[in-house]
Amino acid sequence: MSMIADALGVSSATVSNALSGKGRVSVDLVDKIRKKADELGYVPSNAGRALRTGRSNVLGLVLPDISNPLFPQIAQAMETAASNAGYGVLIADSRGNVTTQTQAISRLIERGVDGLVVIPRRGTRIGDVGCPVAMVDTPSTPGNTVSADHWEGGAKVARHLVDLGHKNFLLIGHDPASNVQNDRIGGMKSAFGRNIRHTTIWLETLMRERGEQASLGLIDHLQNGVTAIAAVSDLHALRVLTELQTAGIKVPQQVSVTGFDDLIFSPVVTPSLTTVHMDMARIAELAIAALVCEIEQAKSTAPTGKTLKRTVTADISKVSMELMVRASSGPAVSPDAPFPTGETL
Repeated sequence: MSMIADALGVSSATVSNALSGKGRVSVDLVDKIRKKADELGYVPSNAGRALRTGRSNVLGLVLPDISNPLFPQIAQAMETAASNAGYGVLIADSRGNVTTQTQAISRLIERGVDGLVVIPRRGTRIGDVGCPVAMVDTPSTPGNTVSADHWEGGAKVARHLVDLGHKNFLLIGHDPASNVQNDRIGGMKSAFGRNIRHTTIWLETLMRERGEQASLGLIDHLQNGVTAIAAVSDLHALRVLTELQTAGIKVPQQVSVTGFDDLIFSPVVTPSLTTVHMDMARIAELAIAALVCEIEQAKSTAPTGKTLKRTVTADISKVSMELMVRASSGPAVSPDAPFPTGETL
């Protein structure tokens, strides 16, 4: 800034005001100062601005497991919403571990983020960390800021299958401690009538007992009359499709399969996967808006000693999910039809 001031014969304060849009500086002089700044390769110092304003204009984002293809999509939506609000984003990965999640939050706080967006592992609560926090999980999680209406999404996919004549379901979850997965399965069950049979299996429990590569035992369930398999994630639905196709079972002619999240591969697998789509852009917009509002309020009321909320509240707490009907769901097989055992490929 001193170099720019010397080159144009003005004060450093004038340069500062021109570049920040503050103070009384003529339009012509602002243009000259900004042109000279570009020529000299001037880049504003975020560290200097943070020292002056007490804010970094950076938000922290804590993801539960970045290897899951859902969460990079969420990260992109959050980064876009934050950028539109004038903030950068630092991302930390909990790697599926509650202790790592706590450490990730601490590291982001140490780096001076103005606020946090946390997608918690196993529905954990986030205590007072010294800055505003937006929690994105499921409406049943205490302190949740905003999220997809996972219960509603489960009910939508279940009603779709019931309308196709299915009366015997296998529901597949992964983590019985997950609030999101429990809400999705709870929503499915809420849409079942009295004449609907359903069984739930949890993959985490199954794999702990039988190993990571254990069969899901789908053929046994089909032989017991199951005509529809509803998974809480497209990843698990893909595993179901693979096991069925390996056994020579046709989808949806012999059994319907549905997933959740509408991941990038869901429209292009064979058959294309019926699933439930989450409006991540809208959720991110609401979460970031609530977080930025609390940051601004905390800044303006800081001298009064106002206590920060542990988690912020959004204008809308639940965002509707959309059923995506594709080729993997179809009419139920007649209960009188013989069940072909298929052929192992």
